[in-house]
Parts: sequence; C-alpha cells; structure tokens
Amino acid sequence: MKYRLLPALLLPAAFATAQPTARPPKTIALPPELADKNNQFSGLYIDGRELLLLSESRLQEQAEAKVYGLPLANLNRQLTGQPQALPYRKYPIRGLNQLQARIDSLGQVYEGLESLTVLNGVLYFTIETATAAPYCYLIKGRFDAAHTAIQLDPAYLVALAKPVLPDGTHVYNAGFEAMARYRQQLLLLFEYNAFPAGSQALLLPAAATTAAQLRAVPVAALPFRVTDMVRTGRGRYTAINYFFNGPDDSVYRPAPTDANTRLVLDSTGRYQNYCRLISLRYRRRQLRWEPLLELPRPYMTYNWEGLAAYRGGYFLLNDKYGPSGQSTLLYIRPE
Repeated sequence: MKYRLLPALLLPAAFATAQPTARPPKTIALPPELADKNNQFSGLYIDGRELLLLSESRLQEQAEAKVYGLPLANLNRQLTGQPQALPYRKYPIRGLNQLQARIDSLGQVYEGLESLTVLNGVLYFTIETATAAPYCYLIKGRFDAAHTAIQLDPAYLVALAKPVLPDGTHVYNAGFEAMARYRQQLLLLFEYNAFPAGSQALLLPAAATTAAQLRAVPVAALPFRVTDMVRTGRGRYTAINYFFNGPDDSVYRPAPTDANTRLVLDSTGRYQNYCRLISLRYRRRQLRWEPLLELPRPYMTYNWEGLAAYRGGYFLLNDKYGPSGQSTLLYIRPE
C-alpha cells in the first residue's frame, strides 16, 4: 500500500527547548543468558504479570526466534533494593522462518523483528526489511495452550509501505519500530518522522487482514529516530526519541535552523548521541508530541530500542550497542 505524505504540523519552538530530566536510573541485574548482547533486543511489552523482551530474531544470522519473559514481582523487588536473581522464561517463536521465506521470495529481504504489542490476546510483531525494500511487514501469533511458545499465524502477513524521501529513495535502516494499540486498532509509527512534506503514522483495525484497511494519521514534525512506543492512557503514548551521531545516519540530522539541532551538538559543534522520551497524543485524527524527559548523559550512548511503562516510570532496553557491551535493562522516572 502507498500513502501520500501530508503537510507537516508545526510545533511551538518551546517544545524543542524544554527538556525535563530523569531521576538517577536503576539498572536491573539481568541473568547471563539475557545479558548476552547477541540477543539484540528490539522491543519491550508488559503482558499480564510479565515484562516481555523481544529479540530481533535475525534468522539470516542463525539467531533463535524468541521472546523472554521476566516476572514483574521479581523486577519490583530489585527496584525496591532487594538484591535477587531474576527468574525468566524463554518463549520460542514458531513459524517465523516460513514467513521469512515468503518475504524474501517477494524480494523484500527480512532483517528482523522490531516491535511487539498485544491486543485481545494476540501478539503482533513488526518486521524490518533491507533499506531498499519498499515494504515492511506486520505479523501476528498467540501463546500455545501450555504458554510455553508463540505460534505465528502463517496466513497473516500485512505489507506496510515505507514512505520515501523526496528523491524517491528510502530512509537508511528505517522501519516501523514503534507500535501500540488505540482502542481496537494498532497504531504504527515509522522510525523517521521528519519528511519535508509531512509524516504519517498508520492505523489498522485488529480484525484487518490486508493493507487496504490501513489508514494514515498525520504526525507533527518529529526529529531524530523513534525506536519504540508504549500506550500510557486513552490516546496517550510515550516513545523513545533517539539520535545516533554516525555518518550513515546523516538523514536523521535536523536542519541547522531547527531548534532541535542544539540537542545533538557538543560544545565543539560535533554531533553527539542524544536520547529523550517524548509524550504523544492521538486526538482529532492526528499525532502531536512534546518532550517528556532527557536521559542522563552517560545513558545517551546506548541504542535504546525497548520501552515499557511501569509504576510511574519506564523500563528501557538496548540492543547490542552501548558502552556496557551487553543487554542493559534500565528503569527511569521523571524528576
């Protein structure tokens, strides 16, 4: 499905300058198997009494397709200062290799799972593809009867058209990395949301089976990347807004005249990594945003890809990139 980009919705300049900060974060001591950076975690979701950790599941690199579950009760004990080893469960994802084969047969090139949300007991995942591919994908599955594995629906594969840059090319390494529910629909947000002609999120009814049922939602001009999103109330969401300073990601650099540029330059004028949480609101069929909180500077060098809201704060999870050299699960709260 192709969709036309709409004119951008401008934000007050104050939104680009007011940057509340977080309290000192707490690091969760992960079991060695989960701390292994080769999991390349790409999403978080709280389902019932568990925090689910989504592995990118890069089958093309012989990685295992899986989701881990951590009991919230044990996580809460760590957060309250009670040192305790974390029990966990591993849920293999069955049927992903067949869907990968379908995607690759269409010339789209599967690259990994990027986001997870649960609606009416159904687990939905977004799939990222190679940069040049015109489509990403949405798939779904359920826990099996024993709640020991996730079985994917082999017939469900919804194509999500990537928006294009003015020259007709696709944004480097970008996919639909943020997904959450809106009533009985899925709200999907693209990683890059600073198109000159305006950006759009997508709404898809949970009962939909084809891309023809997708509806475009205008998004206020938003700099940097959006790497995960969590629902926090009716029509309200929080998302990770992340900037990586590498040259391959130059498309994500705001224009010099953009007020957000000051956030990603150091005192010498060089680009630096930057990460904050933003608050989004879906109202009157459009998405608007404002800053929520900045991460402390030492934590801006991690590539945060997972976000889950919990007890007035947020769990954050990185992929394999960051100074810790492993998977790092963080808990932060606003001041």
